[in-house]
Parts: sequence; C-alpha cells; structure tokens
Amino acid sequence: MTPELWWMTWTAILAGSLWIPYIVGINTAAAGTLPEGADPFLKPVDPGLHRPWVHRAHRAHLNLLEQFLPMLALVLIAHLAGISSRVTVWATGLFFALRLVHAVGMITGTARMPLRPLVFVAGWLCILAVGGNVIIGG
Repeated sequence: MTPELWWMTWTAILAGSLWIPYIVGINTAAAGTLPEGADPFLKPVDPGLHRPWVHRAHRAHLNLLEQFLPMLALVLIAHLAGISSRVTVWATGLFFALRLVHAVGMITGTARMPLRPLVFVAGWLCILAVGGNVIIGG
C-alpha cells in the first residue's frame, strides 16, 4: 500500500466515524429539549433547543465529507496513473492531520476564527497539491 492510500484509509475511517459525536449528542439530549416529532438532523439549530457542540459535530462531519471526496478521487487517480511523490505523500498525511485537528477543534469549540477556516484552506491546498501532481505527472 502506498503512503497516500494509507493516509486516505485513515481519513476514510475518520469520515466514517464522525457521525458518532452527533448521534451521541442528539440521543443524550435532555427530555423535552427537542420539540415533539422534530427531526434534529433537518431542523435549523435553535440555541435554546440544541447544545452548540451537537450542531458543531454535525458540521464537522459534513465539512470533512466536503473535502474528503475530491481528495480521495485525486489520490485514486494518482495511484492508477502511478503518480507518487514527496508532495503527494506529505499532502495526504498533512490532509489527515488537518482534518483531525479541524474535527476536534470544531466539536470542542476551540478552533475559532481565524484558525478553523485556515485549517480548512490548508486542507484545500493539500487537495490542490495532489491535483497539481496528477496534472503535471499525467
């Protein structure tokens, strides 16, 4: 297994597990904090009804999925094309680390402006680095 696929495996595990904090938060909400019949997934966040970290957990999961799909596609294209470099290895490892930091920081509320968007942009730059290597190497 290439290092790029190794890091994408760990990122997939993270993406596949980030639903857990949200579901735990929704299912541990105090009785009566959600309106009768409300769908907590679709309902807009009302600070009086939801704990803020539960909403942030949901956003962290969606946010990871937004970046993971293009990164994974590019890594798979690179792999099929036989493209691997120090840039692609570092970009995929850094991408995983950034996504982990972003998720933890977002759920806990410790990654605030400007840190959270900077971490997101850094992840996007990792995507561009792998994409650039695919374009140049292809």
